[in-house]
Amino acid sequence: MSDQDAGSRGEAKTPAWTREQAAAVGRTEGTVAPIVYPPERRIDPSVHIWDTWLLRNRDGTVAEIDGWRVCLSLTAPSDLLPGKRHDVAAIRYFYSRDGRRWHPGGRVFSGGELGSRQWAGSALYDDGDLYLYYTAAGERGEADLSYTQHIAMATGGTVVADEEGLAIEGPWDHRSLLRPDGHHYETEAQSRGMIYTFRDPWFYEDPATGRTWLLFEGNTPVPEGSEACDGDPAQQEFNGSVGLAESPTGDPTDWELRPPLLDAVCVNQELERPHVVRRDGRYYLFVSSHRHTFAPGLDGVDGLYGFVADSLRGTYRPLNGSGLVVANPENAPFQAYSWLAFDHPEDLLVNSFFGYFDYDRPSLDDVALLPESEQFRRFGGTLAPTLRVRLDGDRSRIVRALDHGHIPVRSERLPGSPYGERAGEGDPSTSGYVRRDGGRTPDVDGEAD
Repeated sequence: MSDQDAGSRGEAKTPAWTREQAAAVGRTEGTVAPIVYPPERRIDPSVHIWDTWLLRNRDGTVAEIDGWRVCLSLTAPSDLLPGKRHDVAAIRYFYSRDGRRWHPGGRVFSGGELGSRQWAGSALYDDGDLYLYYTAAGERGEADLSYTQHIAMATGGTVVADEEGLAIEGPWDHRSLLRPDGHHYETEAQSRGMIYTFRDPWFYEDPATGRTWLLFEGNTPVPEGSEACDGDPAQQEFNGSVGLAESPTGDPTDWELRPPLLDAVCVNQELERPHVVRRDGRYYLFVSSHRHTFAPGLDGVDGLYGFVADSLRGTYRPLNGSGLVVANPENAPFQAYSWLAFDHPEDLLVNSFFGYFDYDRPSLDDVALLPESEQFRRFGGTLAPTLRVRLDGDRSRIVRALDHGHIPVRSERLPGSPYGERAGEGDPSTSGYVRRDGGRTPDVDGEAD
């Protein structure tokens, strides 16, 4: 398939992440994040914080409203066992003037939201209007939790800001946007895999074409008896995809399903929280994925995976040959997850949440074997250090870690030098991370509050 806009040609073959490419996944010096330790203070000790996204302008830049920037996060009460948090997830917002010190703003919705709980999405600020996209998990009012998913949105809310603070206020109009069609995107009834997905909507307007898109996580239908994966039914259950919808008019509330942007049939079951960054004329597609969602015969890691193409609907090539961009260290394999890449003039920046630290067992399932006190102690439940990643065509490498939850905007210079390049400066006792070689990364330019 030529590297052109496949959407204009109808049913073009979907680019794929192949088993050969994924078989090359492995930690390298340029992909392993530094070890993370707890910050001196959490953003909000009353809640667990995990999947997080930024309030963005239509061009994808971080919105600044009267000097405030805003992030939205999945949250649950911090007295709940961390492993149970997804069952009661609610979206809260936080705001900051400097991108370092975040103030809790409370729950975004106060009633009427779709689903029995809400999972990850994205947020658009367009000429004063708010468009909040989210995953409706389960059904509103259900007696027993279900795992059906569809893509929903809320409109009608407003942002009120002054010198003292910022508030997101309703009332909200909630509506269902998209459900799987059974053709390009597997329905729950069709699913044979360990996990069913139709979630994580991500607004994106292509600056090169002006066309308006919504990316999401889905699964490609693979019928029983199919020849896919050489007919191996075990591999066929691993059928993740990056879904796509288009707004024909550019209206952020009007969407039509399109063929997937990328699929991972025979490779991986979950391509979570897909999003795109356009840099140097190229389109960089990023997804998060787990070790346990790789198909049999593949040895992946919990990490951020990336792909690059010359157009949004072009042929995507895995970064670094395998797709791996950020991996947790081998001795801290679950310390961070749900990575979000966003552009800055100096480098790509990557945010995530701080997961399980002081924990090196090979499976997250083993967390449940720990005493409850240890499950609480070992879960970070706040934002992880932001990573600075340098892109060079089809290659990437981590060059520095900023502080926990540091979200710079484009007009701000990034602090310090690439990590590992200023050893011996600053007070190492205040740093929340260490270099991969085991030395302490220096605190530079006030990165540790």
